[in-house]
Amino acid sequence: MTAERPMPTQDDVVGYFDTLSNWGRWGEDDELGTLNHITDDVRLAAARAVRHGRSVSCAWEVAVPEEMERSTTTCPCAADMPGAENMPAPGFRNDRRWGFSTERLGITFHGNTLTHLDSPCHIYWDGTMYNGRPHSLVDAATGSSWASVTAAANGIITRGVLLDIASARDVPWLEPGQGVFPDDLEEAERRQGVRVQAGDAVLLRTGHGRVRHETGAAGGFTQAGWHASCLPWLHERQVALIGADTPQDVQPSGYEEVLMPVHAVSLVAMGLWMLDNCDLEACATTAADLGQWDFHLAVAPVRFAGTSGSPVNPIATF
Repeated sequence: MTAERPMPTQDDVVGYFDTLSNWGRWGEDDELGTLNHITDDVRLAAARAVRHGRSVSCAWEVAVPEEMERSTTTCPCAADMPGAENMPAPGFRNDRRWGFSTERLGITFHGNTLTHLDSPCHIYWDGTMYNGRPHSLVDAATGSSWASVTAAANGIITRGVLLDIASARDVPWLEPGQGVFPDDLEEAERRQGVRVQAGDAVLLRTGHGRVRHETGAAGGFTQAGWHASCLPWLHERQVALIGADTPQDVQPSGYEEVLMPVHAVSLVAMGLWMLDNCDLEACATTAADLGQWDFHLAVAPVRFAGTSGSPVNPIATF
């Protein structure tokens, strides 16, 4: 933080729950939040952002066994499987040439390592979710009946804009605890010749992905990321989705009583969906090579009923 930057106070940040609220903006029953900014015209414009036909993943590979519990069953000859003689299909019993493998997977995708999408029901403030719904709508057995990831079952297809803050500051990466401010966003826009528009997804590169690739360290609870002062900027620009190569919020946040203001204000007040822990290195390299910092972005969450998010593999196509 510098003396030149007008920093919101803690009271200002808490006030964002009112001043930046989208409750009722798209109706009392709205669960999409800022995804409503992605209109048919926005999706058509995203398609026109494909000028080279090159696609890159913006996700990390899920490691086994560190990040995923995995049980694999392999059967070289299906006819030898116990119980095959009772299968109703004769071909299953008689065909001695085909086999198969199957998996049972278990993952906890929220946290600081896996690339995942947060839906609005992921965070509460004073026990309340987006659009004023109570936390009691989230049941331990069945999950959330409000603003879960299945609200985005049709996918998130929009124009993505990568803002490379590390390059804008002329550093290989931001150090843990360094925040990104609105003037950083606008300097990145100026350098890259791009402007964030209504309905866009904004992907924030701090360079942490480079650190992970070079050291293997996924980081702890101290990290670079969005500062709370960016929230009015995101609201004014009508951004539909934000992502980062960290879990979004700069930590420490700088606010003693607001642990994760970007998560809380975005998801609860604004209904702004989030992509945590992206790997933006290939995206940044491709953008620099092509001289193109906007692209078609496709995010397809798994339709897990009642969940507060989903592991995802965001695809940027230039």
